[in-house]
Amino acid sequence: MHAKSQKYKTLALFDFDGTLYLHDSFTGFIFYALRKRHIVKRGLQILPWIQAYYLNFYPAHRMRPKLYASMFKNSDAEEILKLAQDYAQQLIFKLNPKLLEQLIQHQELGHEVVLVSASLDLYLKPVCSYLNIDLICSEVEIKAGKITGFYQTPDCSNQQKKIRILEKYNLDNYAEIYAYGNSKEDVDMLNLATYSYMVRTDQVLPKIVNHKKSAWMF
Repeated sequence: MHAKSQKYKTLALFDFDGTLYLHDSFTGFIFYALRKRHIVKRGLQILPWIQAYYLNFYPAHRMRPKLYASMFKNSDAEEILKLAQDYAQQLIFKLNPKLLEQLIQHQELGHEVVLVSASLDLYLKPVCSYLNIDLICSEVEIKAGKITGFYQTPDCSNQQKKIRILEKYNLDNYAEIYAYGNSKEDVDMLNLATYSYMVRTDQVLPKIVNHKKSAWMF
């Protein structure tokens, strides 16, 4: 008798801000890494866009790169990377216990776990290294020891989440796909999933299926 051909792999996709981490890590990093005087001075330069953003006239996926460029352009890369490493250590101890437990359960079953976030690789890389998970996010550019203020990749939100996931993973290879998010920026990612969870909308986390345990030999 031969084993029945089945796909046993499972993929779990986690958003970060508002999901695995309950707060805004992007804005938090600005205030962690930069002096208040610098923040105010640079913020005044883009004040019309900040106001438009808070009035819902300017979308978040365009505001983040503009805010990042304004705050970090020409900063010393070594200094910012050191601050990002320290900041990541703080984030790790403030993760959402409910979603972290779900993530660990996926890992214990041998599932591939990926953080998919519009936030920055500067501090998300060390977070993912600690959690031992993969990372898809907004990647920043560093040249000649300086933060250029530009992204290497588009802001990783909305449809970009879907595009980046499909570039990296062949979803046909997975028996189940789980996705966890908290906002409309995660909808395209959640639509890829067999089981999805939206923070503050869905009351119960999806039950995690162990396909290897339930597999039968024929």
